[in-house]
Amino acid sequence: MFLWQYLTLLQLTTVQIYKAQRCEEFTDLHLGHAIIGTRLKVRLLLYTRENGTCGTLVSHTDLSAHPQFNLSRPTTFVIHGYRPTGSPPVWVQQIAELLLAREDLNVIVVDWNHGASNVNYFKAVENTYNAANNLTAFIKMLQGRGASLSSIHMIGISLGAHMSGLIGANLNGSIGRITALDPAGPQFTGNPPEHRLDPTDAQFVDVLHTDIDALGFREPLGHIDFYANGGADQPGCPKTIFSGGSYFRCDHQRSVFLFLESVERTCVSRAFPCSSYKDFLDGNCLNCDRFGAAGCPVFGYDVTDWKEVLLRLGQTKTYFTTNTDSPFCRTNYRLEVMIWNKDVQWGYITVKLHGNGKEAVATIDHKAPKFQKYTETNLLAQFDKDLQSVEKVSLKFSSANVFKHKYKLRVLRIRLTHLERKERPLCRYDILLEENKAFTFRPISCEESNF
Repeated sequence: MFLWQYLTLLQLTTVQIYKAQRCEEFTDLHLGHAIIGTRLKVRLLLYTRENGTCGTLVSHTDLSAHPQFNLSRPTTFVIHGYRPTGSPPVWVQQIAELLLAREDLNVIVVDWNHGASNVNYFKAVENTYNAANNLTAFIKMLQGRGASLSSIHMIGISLGAHMSGLIGANLNGSIGRITALDPAGPQFTGNPPEHRLDPTDAQFVDVLHTDIDALGFREPLGHIDFYANGGADQPGCPKTIFSGGSYFRCDHQRSVFLFLESVERTCVSRAFPCSSYKDFLDGNCLNCDRFGAAGCPVFGYDVTDWKEVLLRLGQTKTYFTTNTDSPFCRTNYRLEVMIWNKDVQWGYITVKLHGNGKEAVATIDHKAPKFQKYTETNLLAQFDKDLQSVEKVSLKFSSANVFKHKYKLRVLRIRLTHLERKERPLCRYDILLEENKAFTFRPISCEESNF
């Protein structure tokens, strides 16, 4: 009898240990579920530094079974969007791990795949509102147990961005921050603020736009709105429908990968306030004086360093460009060119920087700038990487006219100014650029004492 009792106790103990160590996974559905349609079910997966790779399913009403949920820590909610095929987002585990590497948090991945997986997009939109009410009740429960609403950060993707806004509105804009990654456009464009995300939904709302011409929302929605590559076609994404599903999701999904890179601090994307993407590319929006010594804001996780000045300035639209893949960030220079050709010249400029065995390239070809005698032409040169030391510079000029004879650009002065590092600009004087031929030189510090 004693042996039987001992074995039974050992078996029960083993089962309890197994349950305690069990990792909850994000709901994995398939296209069949989406075709039939799924009813809304909201699951909350908790990750902390104690269980950074192992999600724990959290009760909506009782935290007593979750000692690792520390109410004195800030809490970050991650809310996904529409899932037409039912598969889990590829970034779920990565975003939890990166957030926890940055701060000691309660990270809650909101799994509403049952509800988001539906070929009927309108039903998924309806479920967005219902899920928002569900999460509002959970956050009120946290607040009742002593959690501070100011320490809550909601990261919402697509439909999840508007869900975050609805939750924030339910809580009278008291939560600390909402980060909206390419908020959904269909069924939300044209809606009044109470039915979508808007700046009053949190103490600070930052928004990234990457697909405004298809799945995303075009107009500003936050205290600061970032438009990556103008907010539409993202470099490296397919341009035709023949690429399959990636054609539809790549631009939209790029928002998540840009944000992940900002959390990881792989590199920094400086964003410039401007009225339009065209003006930004033309180099008309490079003055960051209004932001003080910190300069223009950086996109992503650390934009809260500019929170106070952004709240004072009101809604701010900013632009930045990216590379085709990671690291996505680019390095910005002001390029000033003065020529002494008798006739006006039009053309494109390619600049290469060389240093420490590396090369950085910037091609200014969004339009053909105008070069006029003794008149300074200001251009924005965006390089694919940052070189700490520039030893040589290569320039190539290509005219906009492909039918006439080859042109020569007689440059009186060229000046390159790094827009983020406070260092003396690089110059070169009196050079001749033959069309489509690279001219390489060693730059010198510009003669002006005031730069």
